[in-house]
Amino acid sequence: MHTLTLTEPMILQSGAVLNSVSIAYELFGELNSKKSNAILLCHALTGDSHVSSSANNSHNGWWQEFVGPNKTVDTNKYCVICVNILGSCLGSTGPISINPDTQKAYNLSFPIVTISDMVFCQKKVVDYLEISQLYAVIGPSMGGMQALKWVIDYPFAMKRCVIIAASASLSPQALAFGTVARQAITSDKLFKNGEYSSDEKPVDGLSIARMIGHITYLSKKSLDIKFGRKLQEKSDYGFKLGGDFQVESYLSHQGDKFVDRFDANSYLYLSKALSYFDLEKEYGSLEKAFESVQAKLLIISISSDWLYSPEQIKESVHVLMKLNKAVSYSEVFSDYGHDAFLVEPDKFSDLVEPFLEAEYVA
Repeated sequence: MHTLTLTEPMILQSGAVLNSVSIAYELFGELNSKKSNAILLCHALTGDSHVSSSANNSHNGWWQEFVGPNKTVDTNKYCVICVNILGSCLGSTGPISINPDTQKAYNLSFPIVTISDMVFCQKKVVDYLEISQLYAVIGPSMGGMQALKWVIDYPFAMKRCVIIAASASLSPQALAFGTVARQAITSDKLFKNGEYSSDEKPVDGLSIARMIGHITYLSKKSLDIKFGRKLQEKSDYGFKLGGDFQVESYLSHQGDKFVDRFDANSYLYLSKALSYFDLEKEYGSLEKAFESVQAKLLIISISSDWLYSPEQIKESVHVLMKLNKAVSYSEVFSDYGHDAFLVEPDKFSDLVEPFLEAEYVA
């Protein structure tokens, strides 16, 4: 992992100022002599910069089957850059970072950050690497929202852009789930207004927040197929308040696993950044938001994804088509809901690989 420390204070979209910002990033593959083969990959809500295994880090990454030598995003050909987003707890400056003014962790004194602020930091890394134009930007889920901001804020900074399972704003239903998840954290008795200690963290609240989030990443059919109403190692109901069903055990496991790797305050901030993302509100209309777009776009939805539904994603596609932008759209049919891009990467490879290969010149 590499770290870029900004030399000047950063003014956030809210108007707040961060006097010290460090940005963590990783590289996969090698930049060519022209620096024309760089692909920026934007990660999702609780992801990090470690997309795939590499010579420097042999551990599997979060998109291991999609990025790497001879894979869809071929690191024999492309140099992939992944930047840990601002506000995270996995390398870049966030609530767990030390405030240079107080020499204590920011916690809830950390200013609210937005998708725009995250993209600004990514652009700083690209500039630091002296890349004048990215070959492509790719983003799934919250990473897709970052990719949308890239093509709007820096229209000439990339040739191509792939946006997977992301829309121009969250739906009211998705907003509601995010609100309940944050309430689960802040209601935990150990939350202590964000001033919890490393020994006593609000793990119950964070675990519940993760369980709520995980439900939104699945689909009705995937839950039916994987769990149905099957019981957990028993032949009949236990007639107790504890978990009887396999789906209960699964969600508990996901929550317990998550609290070991993520910070509750960071989850609050990143979840809030998702809720604030609204291109129509920010620019007045989607037409005004997308009028500056220059890159060739591939936008992909997932048939069973209700978190970012195909209907909502197609709203952006229709506007881009009306503006005569170079946009292609495809709906991947999958029973796995929002998580399909992780569970069934081959279905996305058939679309992304030829899009990247078209007109590529080393």
